[in-house]
Amino acid sequence: MNALIVAGLLLVLLGLAYQSGWSRSRGLVTADGVKIHSRPQYHGSFVAIWAMVPTLVILGLWAWFGGGITRDYTVSLIPTDIMMSLDQVGLNAAIARIGALASGYGVTGESPAWEQAAGDALRSFQMLTFVGVLVLALVAGGAALVYARSRIDARLRARNAVERVINLALLACSAVAILTTVGIVASLVTEAFRFFTFIHPFDFFFGTVWNPNNAGSAGNWGSYGLLPLLSGTLMITAIAMLVAVPVGLMAAIYLSQYAPAQLRAVAKPMIEILAGIPTIVFGFFALVTVGPFLRDLGNLIGLSINATSALTAGIVMGIMIIPFVSSLSDDILNQVPRTLRDGAYGLGATQSETIRNVLLPAALPGIVGAFLLAVSRAIGETMIVVLAAGNAPVLRGNPFEPVATITVSIVNQLTGDTDFTGPQSLVGFALGLTLFVITLGLNIVALYIVRRFREQYE
Repeated sequence: MNALIVAGLLLVLLGLAYQSGWSRSRGLVTADGVKIHSRPQYHGSFVAIWAMVPTLVILGLWAWFGGGITRDYTVSLIPTDIMMSLDQVGLNAAIARIGALASGYGVTGESPAWEQAAGDALRSFQMLTFVGVLVLALVAGGAALVYARSRIDARLRARNAVERVINLALLACSAVAILTTVGIVASLVTEAFRFFTFIHPFDFFFGTVWNPNNAGSAGNWGSYGLLPLLSGTLMITAIAMLVAVPVGLMAAIYLSQYAPAQLRAVAKPMIEILAGIPTIVFGFFALVTVGPFLRDLGNLIGLSINATSALTAGIVMGIMIIPFVSSLSDDILNQVPRTLRDGAYGLGATQSETIRNVLLPAALPGIVGAFLLAVSRAIGETMIVVLAAGNAPVLRGNPFEPVATITVSIVNQLTGDTDFTGPQSLVGFALGLTLFVITLGLNIVALYIVRRFREQYE
């Protein structure tokens, strides 16, 4: 509720500030034919920015420091004799109970008189601080509004000021994306380094046995060989690409070269619907439909196919990534200039010959890049392999048997109570770093192929 009130008042302040600056600028335009440097909308944006900056700064400071201040006040409400008898866990529990009483949700069991009094006092404190901070922020915003409006005259370069702020905002957004990536990589590297203090890197990257001892003590951590997981990941990815590449590419060729416009308008969105289906749905489909079907089919022809196997996960994963291959390949084929096809037709080539000898070679770099991006998507898939692959970390080459993948092992090792002090949990970061390096390498190869062999057309 408080967030809605703050958002509503900020929108009101923003609207008032913009309208104030806009009307002030319009007044200058109509007065004796005065020419102004910037258009009225820039003056409105100028005043709105000035009004919002101090308001958001005050609200941001309270959001940053308010939790600590509220916690300190809550601790001060606990009687001294009770405070002396509490350890850190008990103190946190007492603070949580007082906060629950203040919020009105209540607590389980009977509440002592001091807890109820502390809850009432905390509720009053929260209300007073909320109103006080909000009034202070609005007063600061209003004062900035008045000041910015007074600066508006014919010579004010409001457009330049607004564009500088927008450039800074865009730079900040770019920095957030870059710093997030750097932070993820840094966390993976640091935690993976801690893991390698327990397990030698050679044993991890070249080990053939995956058998973590989750209850092990020092010196008895178990085996953490990556090769069984890597082989399962690559096997499922290869099966998925064997399904997705021919189906997706043929669908793209048909939609871009053969299909009537009416059919294309219906078929292309229907294919792309597959990309919007949650992966857990695909996993459930593989578990209850595709897996039993393949098992029964194997029994019919004399093959032993497990319901949960690399084949089941690979087929369903291939179906899932068909839209990636199809949509990207279709867009790339449509970018090939019409003049190349017309030239081939003029030389007497048939439509199929034109597609094989002209269209596909011209679009090949982009198609290969689309395939590699689809491989990256398949390698990082989790839910399908969790439900359909069988989770058997054994180094084997039979796609009809259960296998384990890197993503499934990450889920297994980081699920439940984890203290991140031993290799049982830290191995998840080593596996994540390995997966990151693999997908990064595939993306780099895809970009290199596209840029190296891309054809430039006028």
